[in-house]
Amino acid sequence: MILLITPSPRAPECAAAIQAATGEGTECVESVRRASKLLRGGEYSALLIDQYLVECDPDGAEVLLQHAGNAVPVYVNLAISGCERVMRELKQALRRSQKEREAAHRQAELGLRNQLNDSLTALLLSCELALAVPNLPPTAQAKIGAACELAKEIRSRLELQKNVSVAGGDGGTKS
Repeated sequence: MILLITPSPRAPECAAAIQAATGEGTECVESVRRASKLLRGGEYSALLIDQYLVECDPDGAEVLLQHAGNAVPVYVNLAISGCERVMRELKQALRRSQKEREAAHRQAELGLRNQLNDSLTALLLSCELALAVPNLPPTAQAKIGAACELAKEIRSRLELQKNVSVAGGDGGTKS
């Protein structure tokens, strides 16, 4: 859902064009106060905020951003911009936001993979040191050996997943 916040009489026309172009529902409100109420109760992918409202009520605009959640704020000027330009700016902002989310996801995945690899390295080293202890009972040796093999299997799965992620790193999207 996209929220268009503007007192412009062209808002319904622009909202209809945005909905047709993006396939997302578009709600129109004419005030920052009404927009804040909607933001508290719903989830939006983007906020199209008329610059006129920002200039008239900068504090209210700040409150909007505090309640925006994951919505991408896009500032537009419907007094001078046509619906085509508003749609282009919205699409660019949504693409940029999607790329940022994907980059953050890849970073988080890489960080987790590195943490797991560090833990697996410590586990494998501990297993190898335990297996080197003289006079180790055969049952303990078998259990430590099994734990070592499991750790190696997990490491190979992580490496395989890493290679799959690198090979398909763009997520199949076109630039």
